[in-house]
Amino acid sequence: MLDVRRLRLLCDLDRLGTIAAVALARSYTPSAVSQQLAALEREAGVALLERSGRRVAFTAAGRVLATHAAGVLAALEQTEAALAAARTGPAGPLRIGAFPTAVRTLLPAALVGLGRAYPALELMVTELDPADVPAALRERRLDVGLLNDYDAAPGEVHADLDSVPLLDEPVFLAVPAGTPCADLRAAGDLDWILASAGTLCHEVTLRVCAAQGFTPRVRHRADDFATVLALVGAGQGVSLVPQLAVPAAPATVRLIPLALRRRTRIAYRRGAAAHPAISALIAALT
Repeated sequence: MLDVRRLRLLCDLDRLGTIAAVALARSYTPSAVSQQLAALEREAGVALLERSGRRVAFTAAGRVLATHAAGVLAALEQTEAALAAARTGPAGPLRIGAFPTAVRTLLPAALVGLGRAYPALELMVTELDPADVPAALRERRLDVGLLNDYDAAPGEVHADLDSVPLLDEPVFLAVPAGTPCADLRAAGDLDWILASAGTLCHEVTLRVCAAQGFTPRVRHRADDFATVLALVGAGQGVSLVPQLAVPAAPATVRLIPLALRRRTRIAYRRGAAAHPAISALIAALT
């Protein structure tokens, strides 16, 4: 019998490429990952990996097993969802990851409604950048997470995750009300407020500005749009903000519409869509 936990490590290796990366993602030592994969080879009765120094490559049998293992893991998610559906209703913990603006604007009403409708449901929210959501879902630190993508930065295709659309919204250039700025190109001479490096918002801003022929001159860094808009209103720079953040804009901020849109999706592990807690959250949000 093949161990499911070891199959998950094999899928991680297929996705991440190195044992060191798998160890980092799972908070294991590289030696522990290697030992588990060696045990999986013994269970399979065939070599799954070819080792050359510190590097490994899949054998033909290893590639076959990795492909089928992804289906096995999805089938297990479906089985867990079916068993959960056999209960009287949504119950137990539901771990939700969302970016700060969604936590402030979208989730409160959904959480209140779900809490009233399903008292046995334990709702737990974590603020998380969309770039970190896929890994948190795979590592089972989250059950559901919100993903973003923009015209300027299309979302990755995650074969082991499923998702449903939630929002499609315009993006604005936020500038201090008294600043003479007509469009994005004119903002090349202004100070900018950017999100932290490594976040999707940071990457999108760099790409959008590059398309206009300039690199933004960063003055401040902030990840919450309410903070960003407060800084813009205080004359501290300009920034890109989505429609969802607009209600937090003070009167001292002027919003310039851009030909840029942001899309938000509700993501979960493949096979988990029928889980009653996940389907209840999707219904509450949409």
